[in-house]
Amino acid sequence: MVQWWHQLSWLEITGVITGLLCVYLAAINNIWNWPVAIISTGIYIYIFAKTALYADMLQYVYLTVINIYGWYFWSRKKNSEQKIPVVRITRRQISVSIIIVLLTTPVLGYTLITFAARLHYQPPAYPYLDSFCTVCSLIAQVFLARKVLENWLIWIFVDVIYVCVYMLKGLQITSFMFAVYIIIAIIGYVDWRKGLRSSKQ
Repeated sequence: MVQWWHQLSWLEITGVITGLLCVYLAAINNIWNWPVAIISTGIYIYIFAKTALYADMLQYVYLTVINIYGWYFWSRKKNSEQKIPVVRITRRQISVSIIIVLLTTPVLGYTLITFAARLHYQPPAYPYLDSFCTVCSLIAQVFLARKVLENWLIWIFVDVIYVCVYMLKGLQITSFMFAVYIIIAIIGYVDWRKGLRSSKQ
């Protein structure tokens, strides 16, 4: 246990702390989740680059950008509203999301393999599974930024997979963080659904 603790990177620990904090703040509908998320995603860009999880690295570059957008979008509220209201996912959003996942996942996986080989980088770890989770996460993050309730259901699904992937890659504390993410996502879904129901009454 002592050896495992000494092997941990303080950068990873910081990424975990800010990552947990930003997800918790999002679950309780607090706008400060976005600046904290920007710090966390910036740290994980570096961590995933070092562990050859290239799709995750690219995902976190994107997430940094979408976090800035989310911060801006949540800040845009009418004077009569305390917060941007929660909405339900539409059939069109579901259909478009499925198409994006089916088309983008194999392309991204193949691209990661090809570029890593050409640039003589370490071969990507689980390229197609990593790509699938990345695409799902990007969609979930857009829905989070737009306050779509079902973003939490996507996060729960993806985080279960990530717990296993990061454990296999030796990122135990990150794996633990994603296990906690699952719990927070469940809390977020329940809390947002209550808010949605109360707003309709």
